[in-house]
Amino acid sequence: MATPIPSRELFIDGEWREPINKNRIPIINPASEETIGNIPAATAEDVNIAVEAARKAFFKDGGISWSSATGAHRAKYLRAIAAKITERKSELAKLEAIDCGKPLEEAAWDIDDVAGCFDYYADIAEALDSKQKTPISLPMEAFKCHVLREPIGVVGLITPWNYPMLMATWKVAPALAAGCTAILKPSELASITCLELGEVCREVGLPPGVLNILTGLGPEAGAPLASHPQVDKIAFTGSSTTGSKIMTAAAQLVKPVTLELGGKSPIVVFEDVDLDKAAEWTLFGCFWTNGQICSATSRLLVHESIAESFLEKLVKWCENIKISEPLEEGCRLGPVVSSGQYEKVMKFISTAKNEGATILCGGARPQHLKKGFFIEPTIITDVKTSMQIWREEVFGPVLCVKTFSTEEEAIELANDTHYGLGAAVLSQDLERCERMTKAFQAGIVWVNCSQPCFSQAPWGGKKRSGFGRELGEWGLDNYLNVKQVTSYTSGEPWGWYKSPA
Repeated sequence: MATPIPSRELFIDGEWREPINKNRIPIINPASEETIGNIPAATAEDVNIAVEAARKAFFKDGGISWSSATGAHRAKYLRAIAAKITERKSELAKLEAIDCGKPLEEAAWDIDDVAGCFDYYADIAEALDSKQKTPISLPMEAFKCHVLREPIGVVGLITPWNYPMLMATWKVAPALAAGCTAILKPSELASITCLELGEVCREVGLPPGVLNILTGLGPEAGAPLASHPQVDKIAFTGSSTTGSKIMTAAAQLVKPVTLELGGKSPIVVFEDVDLDKAAEWTLFGCFWTNGQICSATSRLLVHESIAESFLEKLVKWCENIKISEPLEEGCRLGPVVSSGQYEKVMKFISTAKNEGATILCGGARPQHLKKGFFIEPTIITDVKTSMQIWREEVFGPVLCVKTFSTEEEAIELANDTHYGLGAAVLSQDLERCERMTKAFQAGIVWVNCSQPCFSQAPWGGKKRSGFGRELGEWGLDNYLNVKQVTSYTSGEPWGWYKSPA
């Protein structure tokens, strides 16, 4: 039975509202290339209305109803959202798989993580209450000092299409836990479940205006949100190019931003690994989510002594990956998200070949799938560090390979990138793993694995992969201002100036 696609409007001030210009954007199923529905297309006028609703909600009753309420009060809503998402898990997972093309089992895992993230930040919101008025030790007894942690204000949250609901939650949950009000702008390529988050918020009674959801194109909805003078902060996940534009717009108003951008992360495989275990982690690190992961460990560095046998293993494992329509049982690789993304990935592969690299396996459409934006898992060898495939983010199921002979060479090759999001090392020598961990120029390091992610641990990069950290307590800090409060408690005059008396 076909999964019905909900028809929604923009979610503003707790209600569904038609966009001012009444335009809509078609939803394309990446597995069938068919139009299966549409989403509303917000513009600057809608952004203005949503920002006004968010500011009204932030300051309502002097903040008592939300922004200045206790963390425990806000936690009740976060837990209710988590419970409702769990209740609707099966439906949401199917919508996610249909919308962005990821295998259903992955999508179900994502929805579990969405609920878990809201529950986690409910706990964090409650803990925030005990951290208010934290005393600061001062060297002068005449003064007492404490700090207050206050919500930063109205925040704009711009999120990508590879983990539609989960990436939105990484921002929405801590922002709401902190007491902010928010405008969420998901990618127009995959917005269905983000709009359903609006329905969840409506059902649990989240105060109107606390979360507003605007779907639409980047230039028409995202850009006006990023540059809006009454938005106090922007948090963005997406491409480095768009991140740079958002940073430029925010700079005009000295507006803080958090940026989680692209990556070209290395995975270093030493000669002492179990070949099968290492092969699975290597493929998972690059082909999970159909290869569309900002943290994908898409540059394989393998010790020259095992390179030939390891690559043979990788090819055998690749041949065993089930490529199919995402809802099909056992699917492990679905289509990339759109025709544009398909063309982009195929162009990367053809350029690599033209530059002299070897397509070891994959590199084409699977023969059994005539429709859909499917690309075989691809491994490219004979890669030089000057090649595009080595230097630029592909965002598809493409792994490029180089060999190394020494630990020092591996470190040099691993760090040979403008990006610095993730890095992985596979070896049974834990002291060597520790050395590699310290040497990697990255915000996240995986040892004997690749890609695990938990709500409790910080996530973010360095260099052109952006700055700031999401998740964990660090994720909450993104949405808080720290206010110093200092009191003079002595009964004596200050005595700096001579009294006229």
